[in-house]
Amino acid sequence: MKLEIISAHEVSFSGEVTAVTLPGALGSFTVLRDHAPIISVLVKGVVKYIDAKGAEGHVEIAGGLADVNDNVISVCVY
Repeated sequence: MKLEIISAHEVSFSGEVTAVTLPGALGSFTVLRDHAPIISVLVKGVVKYIDAKGAEGHVEIAGGLADVNDNVISVCVY
């Protein structure tokens, strides 16, 4: 899967991942390969991911939107 975490000022992360956990408005949720398409509001919290090599990473966000479609997770944050 491809994960992109972007803001108006920078690209915080762009790369291949095996799992992503997002701080959704109704609670955290995890996205794995072949997840159903979804658009979600994100709240202040941490986006956690496991990259293609198995290393864990995270990006703190103040909120934003996530779009999951065809194994591409686009996260727009502020």
